[in-house]
Order: sequence, then C-alpha cells, then structure tokens
Amino acid sequence: MAGPRLSSSSKKPALGHNKEPVPATPPPTDFGELDVLASAPVPATAVEVCHADGFSLNSGVRIGGGDGALLVGGEAFVWRPWEAGDGDGRRGEKGKGRRRLVNDKGQWEVAEEIRPLSPATRRAISNLGMRVEVLDTRNAASQYNMLATERGVEDVAAALIPIGWKEGAE
Repeated sequence: MAGPRLSSSSKKPALGHNKEPVPATPPPTDFGELDVLASAPVPATAVEVCHADGFSLNSGVRIGGGDGALLVGGEAFVWRPWEAGDGDGRRGEKGKGRRRLVNDKGQWEVAEEIRPLSPATRRAISNLGMRVEVLDTRNAASQYNMLATERGVEDVAAALIPIGWKEGAE
C-alpha cells in the first residue's frame, strides 16, 4: 500500500545544508562588501609611481636623482648602496668599481636580471624571524603597498632600486 500522495501545493520547500529554504534565484552580489581593505588607510610610504630615476610616495614625497628607497617603520630613506661609504653617513666616491650594489661584506651584486638569494642567506634571514622576497622594482613596490596596508608599516619593509638604474651609469 502506497503512502499518502502530496499535491504540488503541499510540497515542502527544498532546504539547504543549514536547513533554511533555498531561494529561487541567487542573491545579488555586493562587490563593495568584498573589499576588506577599503576602510584601511593607505600608508604614507606607499609607492604611487616607480620612475626611471626614483619613486613618488603617497605622502607626496618624491625620491629622485637616481636614488633608491628604503621603506622601513613607516619612514622613507634615500638609499644608494652602490656608492660605498665609510659609515659616517656621507656618500662615497664614484670611482672605478665603486658603483656596484654591494654591502660592506660584498654580499649583494644585482644586475638587470633577478637573482635568487642563496639558501644560506635565506636561512639566516629566516632564523631572524623575517621573510624576504626578491622581485623586480614594480612588483616589489606593489607587494610592499599591499602588505603595508594589510599588516601595517611596522611589520613590512622594502629596499627599492629605481627601474632605470644601470650598473656603472652615472
């Protein structure tokens, strides 16, 4: 014997996994609700433009003249690691062999192509509790902007070289 038949008017509505009725049409998507960083202030050190000879920051500061930029702790510093100095804050000479991207120990040498950090250097940085990425200038600036907005300028830093920088050029 068959059970009672339900007429189409007495059918129960389909229920979702949460036991709520399934709507006939999908709800409209509010894309404004998806922008989780919309209310986050843009850091003053966010890079707005990468120029051939420097950078323009969100604060209105323009770093030019072929200078690089160090963005650390919410502050921007002019950076010329290719000019060796004696550590007193003055710029070094631009003599032969002195315009290379090296630190005092000679650990960096950056050409037009991107070179990965050695496993030992990466391990040493990781042991300090830091992460490092080696990117081209535009992508590095974009990554810095996103991370500084998301995490705050106290947790993110960037060392940027102008996109027009050439080894040995004045």
